[in-house]
Amino acid sequence: MTIRVALVDDQALFRTGIRMLVSSQPDLEFVGEAGDGAEGVALVESSQPDVVLMDIRMPVMDGIEATERILRTADAGGRSTPRVIVLTTFDLDEAATRAIRAGASGFLLKDSDPEFLLAAIRTVHAGTAVLAPSATRELFEHFDSRGATGIEPEEFQALTARERDIFLLAGRGLSNSEIARSEYVSEATVKTHISRILAKLGLRDRVQLVVYAFEHRLVD
Repeated sequence: MTIRVALVDDQALFRTGIRMLVSSQPDLEFVGEAGDGAEGVALVESSQPDVVLMDIRMPVMDGIEATERILRTADAGGRSTPRVIVLTTFDLDEAATRAIRAGASGFLLKDSDPEFLLAAIRTVHAGTAVLAPSATRELFEHFDSRGATGIEPEEFQALTARERDIFLLAGRGLSNSEIARSEYVSEATVKTHISRILAKLGLRDRVQLVVYAFEHRLVD
């Protein structure tokens, strides 16, 4: 399966480099680029990419608002929702965490190695977050959860005991293989549980699961 990739960034030279990198891969197809968030929203509407590489700081409309509009439009239209990877020059800054909360599936630094960027595109397309487990806690400590009550949401109470166990491990940033070893089950079983958990909680992906866990103080 070919993964369709779009890029939204206000730096022409950076766009050229990413376009060449993505186009060099047999399993990736570069479907378009835009120079600001507003153009990016229109680009995604017309090209229907699988993965969007989204700069955060841009003129006209920033990457956070563009991400929100892209995902909201896809949900409202009943179309397949693209995965968004936000790009930033600042490690773990507030803008990156706001973009994750807005629905992005992960974030990368702009100076990441090319091979890491390519791997991130494939990983996100497969439904997994581009967040190493070791970085998950540091990232979500940036979220302000002072408004959380610590009371389990009603939909969370609908999870089975096994699903709660899997949720708590995933919420702490463990990978499927790590959860499988911890719970003495197969990775396929973990994937099935994760899919059911996301559906019951109305979450898009594992990044949203971690946000949910931290915002409701379900993990320490």
